[in-house]
Amino acid sequence: MSNIVRLPERGVVEISGADRVVFLQGLVSNDVAKAVPGHAVWSALLTPQGKWLADFFVLAEPEVLLLDCERAHVEMIVKLLSRYRLRAKVALRDASDEWNVYAAWGAAPEVAGAVIAADPRLEGAGWRVLSTTPIADTATEAAWHAHRIGLGLPDGSRDMEAEKSVLLEAGFDELHGVSWTKGCYMGQELTARTKHRGLVKRRLVPVQIDGPMPAPGTPVLRDGIDVGTLRTGVDGIALALLRLEALDAAGLRCGEAGLVPLPPSWMTLPVAK
Repeated sequence: MSNIVRLPERGVVEISGADRVVFLQGLVSNDVAKAVPGHAVWSALLTPQGKWLADFFVLAEPEVLLLDCERAHVEMIVKLLSRYRLRAKVALRDASDEWNVYAAWGAAPEVAGAVIAADPRLEGAGWRVLSTTPIADTATEAAWHAHRIGLGLPDGSRDMEAEKSVLLEAGFDELHGVSWTKGCYMGQELTARTKHRGLVKRRLVPVQIDGPMPAPGTPVLRDGIDVGTLRTGVDGIALALLRLEALDAAGLRCGEAGLVPLPPSWMTLPVAK
């Protein structure tokens, strides 16, 4: 059975024009040329200092690129990308009112007329579905968030902070959100330096919550010392941004709850010396 749920907080930016791929290629973290019908690319838009601003799935149709992004970020993305348009043959617009955005997992969804591509982050993550006509939900948003949190998949500003978060803290390397071979893009220098110098000191990881769910932003403490921050949580699990030394620590507390880190198998962590 395919689980599918509409995500009303998601919007769509449409990029058309002959130069659309080359234009976007020089601005975002991943290789946009790999976005073809049926195959999506997950990518991010960064500040010049390499800090996260927004992320999105790039889905391709024959004549346009469709960015599946946070609805609250659509206006910012269109304005920011438009600054770099110069003489490129591209047009950008908010197409959120034309598309319904869905997440699906379980069996592959079969929806006539929809734009469908596998979530490129992890096998088993599911699919992204864009449809101009409504599709009946077979699951809830809470079930979707439980699924993606259990896999360790971040969800934009729910789990990252604009102009503060670093991509590699949120797993963009292992989750196929960064190309190391495509050349320069905005924020590329810091991203590369972070990887090659081993500068990542924190990671966004799934955690088990033993007790009442703390609010997002609640500090995580070990022996009274701040070692991280809680992000999204649902049904006894959450994502938390934790210092590396806290990932195998006992006795973590967050609000009135205990917290147990559950780093996923895909996550590459430094080998203890």
